[in-house]
Amino acid sequence: MELGQLLKQARLDAGLSQRQLCGDHITRNMLSQIENGSAKPSMETLRYFATQLGKPISFFLEEEAASPNQSQIQIARNSWMQGDASAALQALEAYTPDGIFDAEAGLLQALCCLGLAKTAIADGHIPYARTLLEKAADCQTPYYTPALERQRLLLLAQVEPGLNVVSQLTDDELLLRARDAFHAGDFDRCAGLLDSCTDQTAPGFHILRGDVCFAQENYAQARAHYEHAEDRCLRKLEQCCEKLGDYKMAYYYACKQR
Repeated sequence: MELGQLLKQARLDAGLSQRQLCGDHITRNMLSQIENGSAKPSMETLRYFATQLGKPISFFLEEEAASPNQSQIQIARNSWMQGDASAALQALEAYTPDGIFDAEAGLLQALCCLGLAKTAIADGHIPYARTLLEKAADCQTPYYTPALERQRLLLLAQVEPGLNVVSQLTDDELLLRARDAFHAGDFDRCAGLLDSCTDQTAPGFHILRGDVCFAQENYAQARAHYEHAEDRCLRKLEQCCEKLGDYKMAYYYACKQR
């Protein structure tokens, strides 16, 4: 088929009139000329048609046979953009390496696995989450960034509590994990994550470390940490001093809150 015939057939398959396809991009008369073969669209216009009709540009140039995975990739793309990771992953199951879409297919698979694993963990489906995270690690794509691998490791740490991924995490990630552990009541794990931070001078570090010490009734150490962020910890310092029997300082911090 000629380009114009392919365009007309795709428009009809999509249930669009010429006016609907044109929008504000081109005139209806120009579209008629393109469809009957008396005019050729520019690359920009061809890209517009492809977007409106949900087709790759290669479809209109009769290059769709260059890859047997064209339809699977298109379905996976659309499903991912619509927030349906399950459908995207299912479409990719039929994918076979072809050298054309391998990099994109690998990235889509990794993104789907990570997204579904996060949901599975939240729903308590740990074995399924573990399988997804293993599958994400096997994805072969140059687009798999260190940030995606850190995300995978953070999720993996939730399904494999004994797994040591601390050395591969940044301080910000360690603090986030430490806060999660603290709110879950796992004070020992929270302390271990904090001890792995390379920068132990930030106020946020001292506040959380003080909270752990306070929860473990080690009020002297809690006070020492809170003092590094005094302006943000006046109430906590007051409580520490009361626990330690230092009522003079407890009163001092109480007054500073007024």
